[in-house]
Amino acid sequence: MSVEAPAGIALGRSGNPAVRRWQYLLFAAPALVAVFLVIVFPWAFTVFMSMHDWGVVGSRTYVGADNFLRLLSDSRFIESIGHTLYFTALAIVLPVVLGVFAAVVFHRSFPMRGVLRAIFIMPMMATPVAIALVWTMMFHPQLGVLNYLLTSVGLPPSLWVYSPTTVIPALVLVEVWHWTPLVMLIVLGGLASLPTEPYESALIDGASAWQMFRHITLPLVMPFIMVAVIIRAIDALKTFDTIFVITQGGPGTASETINIFLYLQAFAFYDIGYASAVVVVFFVIIVVFSLILLWARQRTLWVVDN
Repeated sequence: MSVEAPAGIALGRSGNPAVRRWQYLLFAAPALVAVFLVIVFPWAFTVFMSMHDWGVVGSRTYVGADNFLRLLSDSRFIESIGHTLYFTALAIVLPVVLGVFAAVVFHRSFPMRGVLRAIFIMPMMATPVAIALVWTMMFHPQLGVLNYLLTSVGLPPSLWVYSPTTVIPALVLVEVWHWTPLVMLIVLGGLASLPTEPYESALIDGASAWQMFRHITLPLVMPFIMVAVIIRAIDALKTFDTIFVITQGGPGTASETINIFLYLQAFAFYDIGYASAVVVVFFVIIVVFSLILLWARQRTLWVVDN
């Protein structure tokens, strides 16, 4: 039986591989153009700018790798790398640990669990700038509510973001309050998908609650925890708004991360070429960090599957 095409529509030579290849390229062309304009061209142009002495006004001068060599001897930039890694490490570990604990708690049945869970996830619905403004008032040494709470229980007041030794932990406290609910939701979804048979067998064998968590729950939910770690790492590495609104990199340069350093070089000192070199180096750091996380993710899947 032969099938005729409807009137006005001609049958194409779809069986020809060359024709199909051009059809695929035609459909993919808009996406390829968008990727080139949004990702490839800006990145290539940034590399181009990083090799020039490029200011806002005046002519640009090709300097080759001088901007990168300047970064190696810039103690302020090296210090900002340390601040970024310190902030990122704390902003990953604390929300993940607290988020896993909260997920285990909210996974159990108890009165008003739904209401308390809704209240717990409310912080992640607010914008970072609004949260930063609220916490700025809370961190005030004389008028802030945090020092009032400390003195109410007999503890000495703290300088919070006004001291070089406590500024980064104080900023991490904002991140913990803001993003722990997200980790809780991710892990809670993993807990809801776990099978019940291993727990029934463990109860028959007389396992305690901690033993079941350590040897059953934690290994099975580890892939979900790694997803939360990756999301938190991406978000912590690019954190800018919260730090800039609360401290602007201060006091001094005690909380100046790579993002703050980059912003100041580009929009305060107008050294576009040097700022572009910072972007390139920061990209390399992110790639290395991403490869480590992907390796850890694969190791987690291997342990669970075996």
